Amino acid sequence: MAQQEKLSCSICLDLLRDPVTIPCGHNYCMDCIKRYWYEGKQGKVQSCPQCRQDFIPNPVLVKNTMLADLVEDLKKTGASAEPADQCYAGPEDVACDVCTGRKLKALKSCLHCLVSYCEQHLQPHYESPAFDKHKLVHPSKKIQENICSCHDEVMKIFCRTDQQCICYLCSMDEHKGHDTVSAAAERAERQRELKVNQQKIQQRIQDREKDVKVLQQEVEAISRSADKAVRESEKMFTDLILLFEKRRSNVKQQIRSQQESEERRVKELQEKLEKEISELRNKDEELEKLSHTKDHTQFLQNYPLLSNLTDSSESPSFNIRPLRYFEDVMVTVSEARDKLQHVLKEEWTKISQTVTDVDVLLSQVELRTRAEFLQYSQQITLDPNTANTQLVLSEGNRKATMMRQSVFAAMARSCEMLKELQTTQTSSLCSFYRFQMLSRETLTGCCYWEVEHSGDVVSVAVTYKHTRGTEYERVFGNNDKSWAMYCFARRLEFRHNNIRTSIADPLSSRVGVYLDHRAGILSFYSVSETMTLLHRVQTTFTQPLYVGLGVGYRSTAELR
Repeated sequence: MAQQEKLSCSICLDLLRDPVTIPCGHNYCMDCIKRYWYEGKQGKVQSCPQCRQDFIPNPVLVKNTMLADLVEDLKKTGASAEPADQCYAGPEDVACDVCTGRKLKALKSCLHCLVSYCEQHLQPHYESPAFDKHKLVHPSKKIQENICSCHDEVMKIFCRTDQQCICYLCSMDEHKGHDTVSAAAERAERQRELKVNQQKIQQRIQDREKDVKVLQQEVEAISRSADKAVRESEKMFTDLILLFEKRRSNVKQQIRSQQESEERRVKELQEKLEKEISELRNKDEELEKLSHTKDHTQFLQNYPLLSNLTDSSESPSFNIRPLRYFEDVMVTVSEARDKLQHVLKEEWTKISQTVTDVDVLLSQVELRTRAEFLQYSQQITLDPNTANTQLVLSEGNRKATMMRQSVFAAMARSCEMLKELQTTQTSSLCSFYRFQMLSRETLTGCCYWEVEHSGDVVSVAVTYKHTRGTEYERVFGNNDKSWAMYCFARRLEFRHNNIRTSIADPLSSRVGVYLDHRAGILSFYSVSETMTLLHRVQTTFTQPLYVGLGVGYRSTAELR
C-alpha cells in the first residue's frame, strides 16, 4: 500500500498514467498536470501543485519511462489502484478543492487559502514554512462565506455598528467611521460571553434537572395519594352499601315479623269467632227442635236450659282501624330515600369540587400591569353587621367614614382597653383600633380589589371571620389570623401575628390587594401609574378569607 501511494498522482490520486517529473522533483500524470496548469494558471507562470515552486520558463513535459515501468510492475502484482471507498467524499462530506476527478474527503480547511484539502494535498501546509501562518480548521462547506462579495477579500474585521463581518476595504468605504475591531478580538470577547452563557445554561440545566426530579417525585406522590384516595373511597362507599343493605334487610325483616304477628292475632281471633259461631249454630238447632216439641211440660223444663245465651261481653270483640296496613311504611321509606338523595347530592357536589380543586402546579404567570390585575377584580361590599356604630357606611356599603363625635369616647375606651391589657405600647393611635369591619363576600380563588384611602390611618386587611382573644388581639394584624397593611399619614406598616414591618416605598392614596387563596399568595401594591409591590406573603390559608377595613379619626376608606 505504501508503494502504491508513492506511485500515485497527487492530483487524481490514481496510479500514475504516463508519469512525468517536473523540475522540482514531484511526479504527476501527464494529463493531470497539463489540465491543472491549463485550468488554473493559463497565461501565467506555472507552479507545482504541492510545493508551489514557480517555473520560468515553462518546463517541457517528458514521460518518465522508469516510473512508467514501475507502475506497470505494480499493476501486475495485483495491488489495488483505487483508494479505499471511505476516503471519497459523499454528498454530506466536504470535498477536497484540489482533487480532480473523483474527489476525496477534506481533512482540513484553510482560513487563509479559503480552500479545503484532503490528507495528501494538506501535506505542504505541514511541511513548508511558507504555510506556518495559515490557520487550519475542521473542513467546512461555508469556507467561501469568509470572502467579501463586494471586494473579493477575506473578511477579517467585525463592524460592531452594523453587527457584521467586513473586509478591510469595507472599513474604508461604506463602514467608514463605524466602530470596528478585528474579527479575532470580537471573537475573543464573544467567547468570554459564550462561556458565561454556557455557565448559565449549565446552571439552568442543573436547576431544571432538579425541577424534573421534584416533578417526578410529585407524580409519584400524586399517584400514591390518588391510589390511597381510591382505596379509602371504595372502602367507605362499600361500607355505605353494606349499611344500606343491612338497613334494607332490617326493614324487610321487621315488616315480615310484624306481618306474621298481625296475621297470627287475626287468625286467633278468627278461630275464636268460628268456634262461637259453631256453638251458636248447635244451640240454634236445639232450640229449633224444642220449638217443635208437643209436650208442654217437657218444653217448659228444657227451655230455661237452652235459652240462656252467652253474654256478648264475654265474646271476643274487635274494631278494624281504617289503616293502609304497610303503605305508611313505604311512604316513610320514600321520605328517607328523598332525604338521603338530597344529602348525597349536596355532598357529592362537595366531593366533586374537592377532587377538581386538586392542583399541584401553581400558576407561574407574574402579573405586572394594572390591567392584568383588574382581570381578577371582584365586587366587594362591607357588611354593616360587622361595623362599629361609630362608622358610617355609604356608596352602597363600599365606603366607610368614622363619625367625629365619637372620637373622644373612642380614645377613652381604647386607651382604657390598653391599660387593662397592661401593654407597654404607647401609640397615640389607640383610638383607631376598634373601628374595623368585614366584607359580606368571602374570598376564594384569585381575586383583586383596591382601596382608596385618606386621613390619618386606614388599615387594609384580609382575615378569617372568627378571631379570639382580647379586644386588642382581635385588631387586624395583631393575631395570626389576619394580615393587614396600615396606611398612616406619612408611612406604611405591615402587621401579622403582632409583628410589624415598616415599608419604605412611597405612599399612595390607593392600595391594591391581590389574593391567590389556593396558592397561599397575598400581595399588597401601591397603585399609581405603575404597580409597586409593597409586601408579599406566602403562606397556607386554612379558612375562608374576608376583606377587612379599619378606619381611624378623620379618615375614610372606599373599596374600588
